[in-house]
Amino acid sequence: MSVPHVDPALYDALLQSKAERTQAQFSRFSPPALDVFASSKTHYRMRAEFRTWHEEDDLFYAMFEPGNNKQPIRIDQCPMVSTRIESVMFDLLDAIRPVHELRHRLFQVDFLSTLSGELLVSLLYHRKIGDEWREAVAPLRDLFGIDIVGRSRKNKIILNRDFVTEQLLIDGKTYSYQQIENSFTQPNAEVCQKMIEWAVDVTRAEKQTDLIEFYCGNGNFTLPLAQNFRRVVATEISKTSVAAARKNIDDNGISNIDVLRMPSEDLVQVLRGEKQTRKVEGLNLEACDFTTVFVDPPRSGLDDATVLQVQEYDRILYISCNPDTLEQNLETLVQTHRIERFALFDQFPYTEHRECGVYLVRR
Repeated sequence: MSVPHVDPALYDALLQSKAERTQAQFSRFSPPALDVFASSKTHYRMRAEFRTWHEEDDLFYAMFEPGNNKQPIRIDQCPMVSTRIESVMFDLLDAIRPVHELRHRLFQVDFLSTLSGELLVSLLYHRKIGDEWREAVAPLRDLFGIDIVGRSRKNKIILNRDFVTEQLLIDGKTYSYQQIENSFTQPNAEVCQKMIEWAVDVTRAEKQTDLIEFYCGNGNFTLPLAQNFRRVVATEISKTSVAAARKNIDDNGISNIDVLRMPSEDLVQVLRGEKQTRKVEGLNLEACDFTTVFVDPPRSGLDDATVLQVQEYDRILYISCNPDTLEQNLETLVQTHRIERFALFDQFPYTEHRECGVYLVRR
């Protein structure tokens, strides 16, 4: 994590600047008016990772400016993280500092919290940890009311759980999500709720067709979107995320979603009849009427083959964490589709980061 300067007095102007840059960057695509979704001005991050820095008897959290990993910036307060994380993080380090078994070669502390106050802490080490570490760390679990994971090379020790359960309220309905340690989750839960509600809103009229989704993660969007479609088929490459997605589907009692563990490129080949795999046996994909596709790719955006596949659908819902690769993909997509809805989600206040949502329909 880089170090944002959190100043609520500046927030509205910074968000306005992001909106203006976004509108200017995409103006040549003739999008409609931009929907702008703000973040809370403080305590907005549900997950955060901090390096730890050792100086003689001292131990503190450190961040670094981009490109400089040798000069630490000491962190003694952190208004960007959730109130639950901030209430624990510094007292936790105070408890670790005098205990050699807990402090020795500790290089990072990760926090994963929820809106309801659950907190999972991961302690990462440049040495092997074992039973002595487990015995030393166990009292901290009860002291702070947290779950704890210890990680060292090829070793993972779990005290109680390695996940939290987030509850997101979407259009008046609560969805339960298992979020696993060391796996991707949206860091700003309140903005995440707004993103999902926006996605549900723009696809609301499509109940008699089917949805195909690439990069579904733990089902963050998938579960609420399923109400708008007859059937959803989603792909994800991460084994951990696929397991979480399937559990979340079961826990929420949703019956019209199938999650496949395979790269999006492979599913593209299957749908084109260019590849066969046992992973799709029994799904009867030929009977699906995939008129809508949902993509939420990594920062690199969609590869060329997936862009061409996405163009084959009448409606495209695209969530992007990188406006530059989104812009590149839109160069191709707008040849066949027009932008119907356009949104900016402020996942990372006080930074240059912009999260965008685009809904396109065939011309």
